Order: sequence, then structure tokens, then C-alpha cells
Amino acid sequence: MSESNTSALEAATALLGTSDDYRVLRRLTPRRPITGIPEQNIRRGLFVDVETTGLDPTKDEIIELAMVPFCYSLDGIITEVGNAFEQLREPSHPIPPPVSALTGITDSMVAGHYINPDDVAKFSQSAAIVIAHNAAFDRKFLERFCPSFSSKPWACSMSEIDWVSEGYEGTKLAYLATECGFFYDRHRAVNDCLAALEILAHPLPVSGSNALFQLLEKARKPTWRIWADGAPFEFKEDLKSRGYRWNGDNNGFPRAWFIDVSEQDIQTEASFLQTKIYRRDVEVSPVKITAYDRFSERA
Repeated sequence: MSESNTSALEAATALLGTSDDYRVLRRLTPRRPITGIPEQNIRRGLFVDVETTGLDPTKDEIIELAMVPFCYSLDGIITEVGNAFEQLREPSHPIPPPVSALTGITDSMVAGHYINPDDVAKFSQSAAIVIAHNAAFDRKFLERFCPSFSSKPWACSMSEIDWVSEGYEGTKLAYLATECGFFYDRHRAVNDCLAALEILAHPLPVSGSNALFQLLEKARKPTWRIWADGAPFEFKEDLKSRGYRWNGDNNGFPRAWFIDVSEQDIQTEASFLQTKIYRRDVEVSPVKITAYDRFSERA
């Protein structure tokens, strides 16, 4: 595009921006590095995304992996985004048609491709934290594929930022990107990583802090899991409305309702169970969960 055309587009963009009747979305472009932050305050993070043949990490397989390294300050400023690791992988069975329709990844694209777990472990070795935009999904797949991810602290940009209180009506990446004023080529792993990092770099509209700052604050704090084991069936709606979730999987944990709370809310939750659910004194034994096992099959 010529310089004159670029100038004309920028002028048109500026003009539209002065009106409440228009919103302008820009294509996502690479972030410029931020300098001047002391080296001792800089950490290296890794944003990851996997595309898979299905939702079950015990039987489905990774067909694409993207890892984007980035540097950030302790107060949540993304200072630099590095070069991505992006590879395809041929699964042991054909990719289901609905997966190909969603991701655009076909059997012919992955034919003969292989991802070396040792290369993955080496690439992720220096990361102080691993982030995904649905860590409960990505972490389970990646820990099975490359065990080194089991020793890393994880954070989830979808569930560990209070998007609702910041005025957002959804948590999907495409929606959040639009609210942040940009668009990107969706449904490929590396593009999702880059879009998520751009979202994390934006200040939140209510609190004013960067989204990454809020995410790190939440991830650093332990939570406590309380199980309502043996809770009477007739109180299931009370538990659901309070935020309890049902564990129906054969994963070594009770087939029961559970909730994750902060340390200061443990006693409040214990009182709720004793007075509203069990209607008697019961022993509540909270289990501490940190970023090292949160979102994994161990928690």
C-alpha cells in the first residue's frame, strides 16, 4: 500500500473515531517492545494453545501446538513478545470432520508431521508461568504430551480475570478482541495466543489495571477446594446456585459437588454446608490448590 493511501486510511480512521456512531477495528499487529524496566523485575512467560481431535485428554490427541514466549514485569506489563513455536502433528486416527470445520486443520495438512516432546520441554524450560485461555483444557493435554508442564505454575486468562465486573459480556477471545478494538485471523493456535497476549496488555475499563496484572494477582493466590461429599440430592439446586460444580468423572476425586474459595471464605462456606445442606455438624476439610496444580488432573 502506498504512503498516500496509508495516510488517507489513517485520516478516515481518525474521523470515524470522533463519532459515537462508528467503531473502528484494526488488524492485530506485532507489539513493540517496552524498555526502561529493570531487568530484575522482568520474568518470562509462555502463552500456549492446542488444537485437538476432541475434548477428552485420555483418548483425544493434539494436532497443533503453539507456544508464544513473552516477557513481563512483576506489575503485569508485557514488555516483549518473542518468536512462536508452532507445529502440526499427525494423530493416530483421522481428524473428525467437525474439528476440521472448526479449526481448518485437515488430515492432509498434518500428514507426516510430528512434534518432539523434547523440543517442547526445551522451549518452555525458562517460563516462570504458563498461560492459556482455557487452562483447564490445555493443561491436561499438554501434561500428558510433555510431563515438564506438570512442574510449571499455570494461569487461565478466561477464568482468572473477572471479565463480568469489568463490563464484558463474554469471555471468548474473538469477543474480547473486538472489545479491545482489534480483529485477527481466528481458529489457528498461534493467532489465538497472539490475540490473547494483546488482550492481556490492555487496561481493564473499570479497574484500570492491565488484564495481565489482575491475572497474575489471582494466579499467585492459593484457593481452597471444599467437597460437599454425600450432600442430599434434594439440595443440588442450592449448591448449583451457590457456584458448586459436580464432579462426575472417574478421576480419583469424590463424585460430589465442590467449590473453590479463598482462605477467608472457608468458614463461611463450612457454615453454609452445615446449616443449609447437611443440617448437622460435619467436618469440612478444605484442600489447598496453587497455580502448580490448578487446572491439572491433580486438582
